[in-house]
Amino acid sequence: MRIKRLAAIAAVAVLAFGAAACGSDSDTPSTPSGESPLVAKAKAGQLKFGVKADQPGLGLQAGSAYEGFDIEIAKIIAKGLGGDAAKNTYVTTVSANREPFIQTGQVDIVVATYTINDDRKKKVNFAGPYFTAGQDLLVPTASTITGPEGLDGKKVCSVTGSTPAKRIKEKYPKVQLQEFDAYSKCIEALNTGTVDAVTTDDIILAGYAAQSQYAGKFKLVGKPFSSEPYGIGLKLEDKAGCTKINEILKASVTSGEYKAAWDATLGKSGTPAPTLDVSKLTNCPA
Repeated sequence: MRIKRLAAIAAVAVLAFGAAACGSDSDTPSTPSGESPLVAKAKAGQLKFGVKADQPGLGLQAGSAYEGFDIEIAKIIAKGLGGDAAKNTYVTTVSANREPFIQTGQVDIVVATYTINDDRKKKVNFAGPYFTAGQDLLVPTASTITGPEGLDGKKVCSVTGSTPAKRIKEKYPKVQLQEFDAYSKCIEALNTGTVDAVTTDDIILAGYAAQSQYAGKFKLVGKPFSSEPYGIGLKLEDKAGCTKINEILKASVTSGEYKAAWDATLGKSGTPAPTLDVSKLTNCPA
């Protein structure tokens, strides 16, 4: 009996130690009731943003750093959540892995030319839109392609899992669609003559065309055939976080931070800053 009592005491001690160890985990900041977990993560300097790494002017990796309009928007969000934007962690995402990265916690927030659509809204939450682009075509300067109606039989490149690729498949079935995991690969295919055109959002294509190594080689057709509202992705259940980010976006217009973010990045192309329509920041679920 004495041995059994000692064993029971030992078991209780092990359980108590385990509970204490779990309770002392300071790596996961606590979240007050009704508040988004993003706030605590921001204050702890633990925010992880999913961003693009190959889109000039929007999300571009230069060495170990990231730059572009989406990166500046991420900094505005971190600051608005109460954090230090200098402590943000950026994780490269591609079109096909944005939802899985959010769902599995590999990133907290995605700011990556992320079009809001009904299918994606079943998987993640969207704040925004913070910008609206339009699908267009980038072609060689000498190309006679003037719009999507001239693509039959042509080789067109886009990115796997992207809205532009899906639209081409559904609305222009006679196109020979080539898909890669990054737009930079499409641009290289266009440069080598492997494809006749690259399709995605106009602002992304303009950023590539403006790069010095492609000067004079490509032109933007300039005939958008869609409306692409860019949203800020976060976990589906985080309604408080969605609402908070929309409040931050509204405040950035009043403070001038939104325009400053544009002017420092895409504004260098000569394109004036858009007017953010805050009345359209209505994607957060009630």
